Order: sequence, then C-alpha cells, then structure tokens
Amino acid sequence: MLGAGGGGDVVGALALARLCEGLGTEFALGGVAWERMPIDPYPGPRPADQISGGRPLGDRAVLAGPGTSTPEGVRFSESLMAEHLGTETVLIDVSAGAPGAREGMDAACEELGCDLVLCADVGGDILAVGDEPGLASPLCDAVMLAAGCAARADVVLAVIGAGCDGELTVAEVLGRVAAGARAGAWTGTWSMAAEIADEVEVAARASYTEASMQVVRCARGEMGRAPIRGGRSHVELGPVGALTFFFDPSVALDELAPLAPLVADEPDVESARAALAHAGVHSELDYERRRAAEAT
Repeated sequence: MLGAGGGGDVVGALALARLCEGLGTEFALGGVAWERMPIDPYPGPRPADQISGGRPLGDRAVLAGPGTSTPEGVRFSESLMAEHLGTETVLIDVSAGAPGAREGMDAACEELGCDLVLCADVGGDILAVGDEPGLASPLCDAVMLAAGCAARADVVLAVIGAGCDGELTVAEVLGRVAAGARAGAWTGTWSMAAEIADEVEVAARASYTEASMQVVRCARGEMGRAPIRGGRSHVELGPVGALTFFFDPSVALDELAPLAPLVADEPDVESARAALAHAGVHSELDYERRRAAEAT
C-alpha cells in the first residue's frame, strides 16, 4: 500500500491496508519521500541519499523506522506510521521520475515479498485532466501512478475521500470516476468502517494530515462545507467522502488518469515537471520553489 501523493497520503493507505488485512491479505505500508512544506521547507522530493536513519533498498527506496528523517531531522509521515504500526514502512524516491520510482517499487516488492502495488490517493486529484481550478499537486501522483503501471507487480489504483484534500471538487472526482467506468477501469467501491476510521483519526493527528481527517469526518456522518489549510481551501463533507473507488489503470490509463502518461518516460522529477508545464499544468514543485524563493 503506497500513498501516491506524498505527505499524509500514507494515512489514507492505512485504511486500505486494514481492509486488506480484514480479507486475510498481509500488507506493507509506504509512501513517497516528499513532505508538505509546512512540515519540511525543502522544495521538492527528497532523494534517497537525503534520507537519514533508514535501511536502503537499492538506490530508490528506503525502509523507514520511527526515527527516519531528513538531514535536518524532520521525520517523514512514513516514519510516524512506522512508529504507529511498530514495523518498518517504505519510502519511495521520486527524484528520478517514474523510472526511478518504478525501480524503488520493484526493490521494495522483492524485499517484502509483495505481488501487488496499491497506489492510494486521498482526494482524487490523481485522476485530474489538468484544467481543474483547484488542482494543486498533480506531479507526485502522476509520477507514482506511471511508475506503478510499469512495475513488475500488478497495480491497483485507489481513490479515497473524493474532494477531501480541497483540490478537485466532489463533482469533478465523480466525473473522473464515471470516465473510468466508461473506459472499463472502475472495478469496485468500499466505504470506511467505524473501527478503521478510529485508527485513521489517530494516525492523521500524529502526522498532521488534514485530508485523511476529512475522510474520517465523512465516515462518521458529518455533512457540509468545511475549511482546511487555515481556511485557504474548503471541502464538502458527506457520505461520498467515506468511499474508496478502485481502478485497474492498466486497462485505459490515458482515459483514467491522463497526466500519468505525460510523465511516464521522463528521467527525473524536473523533466516530469516540465512535461506537465508544457501541457499547461502547474505543479506542487512550482509552488514549493516559489515559496522557498519568497522565504529567502
């Protein structure tokens, strides 16, 4: 189970890990070495050689423990999840683009004995076409999904908490789900159980992720418009936010998540950023670099 969007997406992946566990399937949890700027002010993803206190898996993945951090001592969300679970979690290095992330996934799957990669996205922006007004972080999602589709293991895409990250609206996410259905890629839907919501709340508070907390609120029956990120964004709470939509991206990736093919062959995250920019899509890397420049 890999949180595809970096930061707190690993918390959403935990919910799906517990679903699989309840079905009798063992899991390993992980995500991307790319924290949100309020947590880590470094702009962009952390390459593997900037991950301290972990166990390297080749050049593009690290097994993280509770103390795994950036060189400055900032712990990754995956480190906090390792502490919560009492076991190592996976950190994927996306600095070398989708080819490097695929290498990291393959190394992690070989080490941990995994035959399936589940890429989990909280909010649904991984399905974006690129012109949505609220879209803010398409790059990491696109790189990770492209990597998963090229990995040796099978891949499943899971979108949990439609609209709960304040980027795409619920209606926009459902429109993309419908596109996936028309393409034959939508394979099923699941709603978060109360006991899983309780654990996700604990994990979300520990990692300071607001998006997964909104999924918990939806699972508990809250409804209405709610502010997140200090009021800079809003989400629509409701039953749809408690759902997870599953897809087979190998069926029709172009129709399901059209930004992923744009970055699939780019050799590093900068080239992937430029490919999105060429298509008129601004990314979180653009934003983080601008924020870092302003801070200096």
